Amino acid sequence: MSTDVGSGTGDGSTVPGGLWPASARIGADGAMSVGGVDLRTLAGQVGTPVYVLDEADLRARARATREAWTAAFAPEGAGVHVYYAGKAFLSVAVARWVHAEGLRIDVATGGELAVALRAGVPGTDLALHGNNKSDAELVAARDAGVGRVVIDSLVEIDRVAEVAAAGWGGEPGRRAPVMLRVTTGVHAGGHEYISTAHEDQKFGLSVSGGQALAGLEAILARPELELRGIHSHIGSQILDPAGFAVAAHTVLALRAELEARTGVLVPEVDLGGGFGVGYLPGEVALDPERIAKDVVAAVTDACTELGTPVPHVSIEPGRSIAGPSTLTLYTVGTVKPVTTDSGLVRTYVSVDGGMSDNLRPALYGARYHAALVSRHSDAAPVPARVVGKHCESGDIVVHDAELPGDLAAGDLLAVPVTGAYGRSMASNYNLVPRPGVVAVRDGEWRFLVRRETVEDLLALDLG
Repeated sequence: MSTDVGSGTGDGSTVPGGLWPASARIGADGAMSVGGVDLRTLAGQVGTPVYVLDEADLRARARATREAWTAAFAPEGAGVHVYYAGKAFLSVAVARWVHAEGLRIDVATGGELAVALRAGVPGTDLALHGNNKSDAELVAARDAGVGRVVIDSLVEIDRVAEVAAAGWGGEPGRRAPVMLRVTTGVHAGGHEYISTAHEDQKFGLSVSGGQALAGLEAILARPELELRGIHSHIGSQILDPAGFAVAAHTVLALRAELEARTGVLVPEVDLGGGFGVGYLPGEVALDPERIAKDVVAAVTDACTELGTPVPHVSIEPGRSIAGPSTLTLYTVGTVKPVTTDSGLVRTYVSVDGGMSDNLRPALYGARYHAALVSRHSDAAPVPARVVGKHCESGDIVVHDAELPGDLAAGDLLAVPVTGAYGRSMASNYNLVPRPGVVAVRDGEWRFLVRRETVEDLLALDLG
């Protein structure tokens, strides 16, 4: 069995539904290939479960997003920076790919910062987020010359200033470039846990309560800090762009108010992102060109009303780049029909992973799709639920699926759109080693992140 790189063959028709990586194909025998690699061959060589990432697809999404936003703001003479969300999924290779496609990277911890720096991403192209940054994380950001620190609270202003007194990026007298995260009262997204701009939550300073303005003025009072702009984020998995327009107006009005009070017009505004993707057949992701044009219109209208120039804009498209580029491949184990209280017979399909490799369904009821990818089946579909191997009744991978009635142990199932928050939120619950991440392209595969082993788990146990 190969544990590093390998190859395979796969050809056939494009997979319908819009959920699968761009290179996914179904052969005449019903088997799926991605990146020219037959998933049956891959499973035989690397085992399951495994995350399968289409490198060309991820890079194309990063490139298309950057191009759409650059083109949309060009007529206004405003620059744009697109930040890849490290929290969605970050590895050394992925950091290199997205940076090569013109994206910057936002990181939220010292670990994410370390991965981006190991990938060779310059500190100036990184942003450090977080509501509770440690002293060690701030020092690491200073030493790397991180391009912006997103301050999240009033007390953090002094903490960042004290760290920056030694000189940002090792340059004596160089100020720390910072933005202030504000809450606009606009909240959007698929679940309360990922809606991030309402007042009663941990992120940012309230615009309506006056904290945001006080924070901006406090930053200006610290000579160690360079106020680059205002940061807003309204949520995640957003499919309706209307909220961005309202939030943009609120942030730009705050920018104008700060100028009126202090004479300082901050040059940059970050409008966040969290652009939604489709997880189920029929769901339509936010189109990069459409959302860019809508946001440009909102920004220019607000600036015209306020009498201020259009700022440099930053956006954070979130899961829309990593999510659809990846699927999780499982092997079927126990298949068990269960009669529900309503009399429905539902087939429970147990796979060799579960909530340890995709926490989102258990955490907030996220919905996914699943398909048989190792063979063709003429059997009629049956109501099914794909579940994991963990000791929890809530260990559900796919709540409601239609799968062939002849599904059996040894078949391969694939769950698409798992590139965001699959591996990054994975755990060792029940002491199950986390799956590896395999990149596929042009008929070749290689591990980006190797599979954990039981030996890895035991090495941490000091006995």
